[in-house]
Amino acid sequence: MSKKIKFEITPTGEIRVKTLGMKGEECLSYVELMERLADATSIDSDFTEEYYETNIIQEQQIRQHSNLKGE
Repeated sequence: MSKKIKFEITPTGEIRVKTLGMKGEECLSYVELMERLADATSIDSDFTEEYYETNIIQEQQIRQHSNLKGE
């Protein structure tokens, strides 16, 4: 999946932003940029399932690397 940032502006003027295709903490690096572009401050945030995917992948890579050194 390609990386995307989805913006939604509600009728009340609230701006909602969702990152797509970004795993782990990568999405957090865009928070400051989005706030500056919108001249706004984040008041609430939730992590998507993608946020937690990197931690699992990194853990698997560490195990595989450790197994190779032990041989």
